[in-house]
Amino acid sequence: MAAKQPPPLMKKHSQTDLVSRLKTRKILGVGGEDDDGEVHRSKISQVLGNEIKFAVREPLGLRVWQFVSAVVFSGIAVMALAFPDQLYDAVFDGAQVTSKTPIRLYGGALLSISLIMWSALYTAEKTIIRWTLLTEACYFGVQFLVVTATLAETGLMSLGILLLLASRLLFVVISIYYYYQVGRKPKKV
Repeated sequence: MAAKQPPPLMKKHSQTDLVSRLKTRKILGVGGEDDDGEVHRSKISQVLGNEIKFAVREPLGLRVWQFVSAVVFSGIAVMALAFPDQLYDAVFDGAQVTSKTPIRLYGGALLSISLIMWSALYTAEKTIIRWTLLTEACYFGVQFLVVTATLAETGLMSLGILLLLASRLLFVVISIYYYYQVGRKPKKV
C-alpha cells in the first residue's frame, strides 16, 4: 500500500495583496496617525511608545550649570558645617558670630539640597531637572530677600555682601532660564 502524500501546501497570497495588507494594518490599528500626529509602523512601537518623544532636548550648558550648582551648594555646605565663623565673616565682613548653631543648620540644609543637585545631574527625566532648577531659583531668591532685609536692619554694607547679592540675582536668572528652556515643547521634526 502506498502512503498517501499530503496535498502540497498552498502559499497564501493575501500578504502580498496590497488591499489585504492595508485591511490587516487597519484592524491592528497601525499605520494611521495617533492623537499626537505620529505614525506607528508596528503595534509594538504603538504600545511601547516612541522614546524620542520623551527624550529631553537639553539646552546648551544645562549640565555645566547643574554641575556648578552642585559644587557651589556642596562647597558652601561644607564650609558652613566645618568653619561657620569664617563663612559668617566672609559674608558680613568682620561681624561677630553670636551662635554657630544656626550657621551649621544652614550648612546641613545646604548639604541636603546639594545631594538633590548631584542626583539631578545624572538624570534624564525632564520633571526632575525642572524641579531641581525651580528649587534652586527659589532658594537663591529667598536668600537674596533675607540678605537684603538683614542689610536694611543692620546697615552693614560691604563688597562681600554686594557680590553675594549680585551673584544670587544672577543665579536666579540662570536657573529660571534653564527651567523654562527644559520645559519648552520640542518642535516637531
